[in-house]
Amino acid sequence: MLKRYLSRRLPLGPPPRRLVVLTGARQVGKTTLARAAYEAGLRYLNLDSPGERQRLRPVSAEAWGRVVGEAVLDEVQKAPDLLEKIKWAFDEGEIGFSVLLGSSRILLLDKVKESLAGRVFLYELWPLTCGELAPHFGGGLPDVPLIVRLMEPGVDMASVLGPFEDGVAGREPAAAQAALQHLLDWGGMPSLLELPPEERFTWLDSYQATYLERDLSDLARLRDLEPFVTCHRLAALRAGNILSYSELARDAGLPVTTVRRYLRYLGLSYQTMLLPAWSRNLGVRLVKAPKLLWVDAGVQRVLSGQEGGLTGSQYESFIISQILTTLWTLGVRVRASYLRTSGGLEVDLLLETAAGVLALEVKTARRPAASMARPIERVRRLLGDRYLGGLVVCRCDTVTRLSETVYAVADWMLLGMDAHRS
Repeated sequence: MLKRYLSRRLPLGPPPRRLVVLTGARQVGKTTLARAAYEAGLRYLNLDSPGERQRLRPVSAEAWGRVVGEAVLDEVQKAPDLLEKIKWAFDEGEIGFSVLLGSSRILLLDKVKESLAGRVFLYELWPLTCGELAPHFGGGLPDVPLIVRLMEPGVDMASVLGPFEDGVAGREPAAAQAALQHLLDWGGMPSLLELPPEERFTWLDSYQATYLERDLSDLARLRDLEPFVTCHRLAALRAGNILSYSELARDAGLPVTTVRRYLRYLGLSYQTMLLPAWSRNLGVRLVKAPKLLWVDAGVQRVLSGQEGGLTGSQYESFIISQILTTLWTLGVRVRASYLRTSGGLEVDLLLETAAGVLALEVKTARRPAASMARPIERVRRLLGDRYLGGLVVCRCDTVTRLSETVYAVADWMLLGMDAHRS
């Protein structure tokens, strides 16, 4: 079983007393992670089973601590009425710790907000990141991926990236490159690793069918799935692009309000995320619409009918999603956005912390050029003393300094190499 970064942060039990909520898309490994972390000490109950739900339904709130006790409850969105019983048992001190798993964010979290506010610790599990996947290809799990190190307060970019300018050798870089390529080709669903390549697209097709039948039914009661499926596929073709609800509605033949609702479902079920436009009073006109990102490249490719390589925009979506899920999983607090002015200046990703802003461009180029640093250097003037430095993430093989403050860095290095290994 591959180690997941989130296992470092999951609390194993009290003190303090708490309820742990673990959410994420279907098949990302929530059950596997929870059972590995908690099965030795907690009872496991799968509420996807109608029989299990039927057995628990008669248990009263007053008897919950005695009959069920502290437990891992999987697919808890299938039985939201149980949350009131868990709340009562927790508040009365009958239980001090339990773990709730769910893949439908809206039902689980809305009910949690109503019933368990102030009692829960929320964690999100995403598809495999490059660092997590590297051990599958013979490498080690990067303790601190480069992108995480670069977001730490007070870090000097030159000192972190300098050791990588001459390249790196051994099994670690080979594993990181293989992991990155697998994610580009197939995405980060752990179950795919058990299948031969010729069966992976079939699995991904089946995954979408399961999503429509199960997760979407949890989120919405749609009488006709065909309009949603059309919107779903058209959205996959727009990965990495600025989102225009009106254009998507026109192409799908649907009202704008319906498209907005469908895209909300995709976000709530961890299929997509919206990257907001950066907004500050800079004296320049900024594009305000968000960019549409797909969380998993394999799911996106199957939906869009692509069995070949990704386009530039789709590669950008993939890299940004990998960066964000890596940072979020390891607990790095960061505000992410992109910047585009009405005059055409664009930077693909701004990562903002209390210390400042790191600016990133994403390119499919194999050989970085100094000209790639120009948009970041221009944005540097807009950001002023908030600017920390810039990266051009590309398909190259090493780290190259492009300007005084901008480095080109290989995608697999940034995401799959340990900052302390060079």
